[in-house]
Amino acid sequence: MEALRKEERYVYADYCTWNDSERWELIGGVPHAMSPAPSSRHQTIIGALYLQLGNFLKGKSCKVFLSPFDVRLNFDTDDDTVVQPDLLVVCNQAKIDDKGCNGAPDMVIEILSPSSARHDKSVKFRLYQQFGVPEYWIVDPETKTVQVHVLDNGRYYTNIYTDADDAPVHVLEDCMINLADLFAI
Repeated sequence: MEALRKEERYVYADYCTWNDSERWELIGGVPHAMSPAPSSRHQTIIGALYLQLGNFLKGKSCKVFLSPFDVRLNFDTDDDTVVQPDLLVVCNQAKIDDKGCNGAPDMVIEILSPSSARHDKSVKFRLYQQFGVPEYWIVDPETKTVQVHVLDNGRYYTNIYTDADDAPVHVLEDCMINLADLFAI
C-alpha cells in the first residue's frame, strides 16, 4: 500500500482501497492506524458484552455488531470519518449495508487498552457526541468500571458503574448489563 500522508485528506472511497491486513480509522479525513490485535482480556470482555446484548436483542429489530465493522459517521456529507468501535448496536436496519453502518449507531462501546485509552476518552468521545451517537460506553478493564455517556441536547451526561452494578442500556428499554460477568476474568 502506498504510504499515507497525514497532511492529505482522505474519504471513504480512498479508505476502501487500503490494504485489508492493516486496520485504520479515518477521522475528519485524517488516517489513524489502529492498535494491534486486542488482548485476551479485551476479547473476553467484548465476548461477554456481545452475549448479553445479543441474548437481549433476540427477536428484536436492533442488532449488535463486533469490530471490525465500519461506521461511516458522515456518509451523507463529507464521508471522511470512518471508525471501527469494539461493539455497536443499530436499531434502524436501513443504516446497515454489506460493509457496515451508515450514520450514527444507537450505541457504541469501546474497551480501553493502554494504546487506545486516550483516543477513546477524548477523540472518540467528542466524535460520537458531535455525530449524535445516543449512548457511548467506555469500559475500563483495569479499574473494572464502565462510563455510560448518554446524549441529551447534543451533550453527553455521564454515569459511572462498577463491577458490583448492573448498568442500564438507555437506548434499549429494560436492558441491563451485568458488569460482574464482564470483569469475571
